[in-house]
Amino acid sequence: MLRQIFRTVVVCGISTLLLACASKPAAPVAELAPGGKLKAAINFGNPILAVKDAATGEPKGVSVDLARELGKRLGVPVELVTFTSAGRVVEAVKAAQVDIAFVAIDPVRGADMLQTPPYVIIEGAYLVKNNSPIKSNDEVDRPGNRIVVGNGSAYDLFLTRELKAAKLVKAPTSPTVTDVFLAQNMEVAAGVKQQLQADAKRLPGLRLLDGRFMVIQQAMGLPKGRDAGARYVTNFIEEMKASGFVAAALQRHSIEGASVAAAQPR
Repeated sequence: MLRQIFRTVVVCGISTLLLACASKPAAPVAELAPGGKLKAAINFGNPILAVKDAATGEPKGVSVDLARELGKRLGVPVELVTFTSAGRVVEAVKAAQVDIAFVAIDPVRGADMLQTPPYVIIEGAYLVKNNSPIKSNDEVDRPGNRIVVGNGSAYDLFLTRELKAAKLVKAPTSPTVTDVFLAQNMEVAAGVKQQLQADAKRLPGLRLLDGRFMVIQQAMGLPKGRDAGARYVTNFIEEMKASGFVAAALQRHSIEGASVAAAQPR
């Protein structure tokens, strides 16, 4: 009798283990790292996601941490491929020159890549000169106002769709927006709130308008045709949010003004 009970327990335990393994499919390494390593695009144009370490010059930030954690789970080395603008990152994903990227969710970008749900929410803000007559966000989209944005950035794509009267002027990259805004004597600069706050501290005579003009949902992107990889990375992102990994990374890198995106329904 005891032997039969023992046999039943063992069989049930093995069945449960097999079921658990079956419910968690193996990582699609061939799709996510077809060259034997995970090539991750890191965008220095968004300081919320990544910056250069002042001491070493190496990339650091929440996107770097996520890329390395994904590589660890896949069991492959990670190659960080750095860019200075989101537009160049998108082109690299489209051409499958990288395996994963960290980009804002946008319908234009979504046409050329696969995207996960968001992992971080950040804000877009406007910067003006202290003597500007513009006092609020709803005064920006008016005739005669010229708004400088980083070419191909999430702000560029959003404002291209939304503006009715103001004119967009493209800076080469998001970090150069304020310099172009001042050099060409424009009316407004638009970009990552934290970047513009840093510029206002760095340069005299500037102020941010209160509030935000858009909310940016940062996600991971993959080249089209890698559907199994996208499903795996989607689950990975949800786990990184739920486990506190993303929140800890934001805290570790002293990122303010960004929040962890809500969990997505399964």
